[in-house]
Amino acid sequence: MPYQPEYSHRLPASFYCRTDVVQVAKDLLGKKLVTKFDNKPTTGIITEVEAYRAPDDRACHAFGNRRTKRTEIMFQEGGRAYIYLCYGIHHLFNVVTAPEGMAHAVLVRGIEPLEGIETMFQRRGIKPGAKGIIPTKLTTGPGALAQALGLHTHQTGHSLIHPDSEIWIEDRGVIVSENTIDAGPRIGVDYAGECAAWEWRFWLRDSRFVSKGNSSYDSKS
Repeated sequence: MPYQPEYSHRLPASFYCRTDVVQVAKDLLGKKLVTKFDNKPTTGIITEVEAYRAPDDRACHAFGNRRTKRTEIMFQEGGRAYIYLCYGIHHLFNVVTAPEGMAHAVLVRGIEPLEGIETMFQRRGIKPGAKGIIPTKLTTGPGALAQALGLHTHQTGHSLIHPDSEIWIEDRGVIVSENTIDAGPRIGVDYAGECAAWEWRFWLRDSRFVSKGNSSYDSKS
């Protein structure tokens, strides 16, 4: 059955426009990320995120409230996509948060695939595992996630709220309690001095679709 979005489930502007980016990041866990390009819906439950906050966070692109052509989108009102290229290869999807003028964002690092999985495999150029098991590499890691969902830098600035949006996030009633969320330092920010140690990466403890070594599934294998 084709994916039928219910607009009442889309996260409103008020969700994104809060000033506590760490709390927003945690609240995104368990939410449903949806893209629909060329009438091909792909969806998944958000399992891993990282929070970034200007002006004091040295790991943030807008550290010191630095405004450039790339970071300008971060200063807009929350509820937009910020997608940038990493190492000239990977497109990384971030959610802009906070009121206009505050450069906060949440990097989405992983999802558990739900709909459009065949399309995700095609985009990633990989095949299902044995017995149809979905390999975690399909959507684990921000580069893999963006490729699977068809996200590219040309979509930066895209509204997550507008009814005609092709990228949005839904609240489908998944309850994520604080004691099911783990935290640790963000990945790849060793250059950020003392900010590198901030435990602003959050993930669902019992999900397979998180960075290797973090899920409780790893300790069971």
